[in-house]
Amino acid sequence: MLKDEKAIVVFSGGQDSTTCLFWALKTFKEVEVATFNYNQRHKKEIECAQTIAKELNVRHHLLDMQLINQLAPNALTRNDIDIKDGGEGELPSTFVPGRNLIFLSFAAVLASK
Repeated sequence: MLKDEKAIVVFSGGQDSTTCLFWALKTFKEVEVATFNYNQRHKKEIECAQTIAKELNVRHHLLDMQLINQLAPNALTRNDIDIKDGGEGELPSTFVPGRNLIFLSFAAVLASK
């Protein structure tokens, strides 16, 4: 039964992940959240995630993922790269290849504790 299980929510502090957090809190016995600091320009996401987790009394893990910037430099993590929409058939300069896959992998490792 799901009520007896633990959930890890990949948590940016935005609307979608906050909705997932509230669902998880209703569904699972124990819930923790993981937020990823990959040196993104918008630190507000991390601040919101910390505030929400604290208000809901949820254990919050802030994981250092700045290695992503070394592997895939982009406008989301580097001030010296201009933010540009992708042209026809091109990705925007803020695209981070594999970001969500990496986040899910690290959340799975965290959940195995």
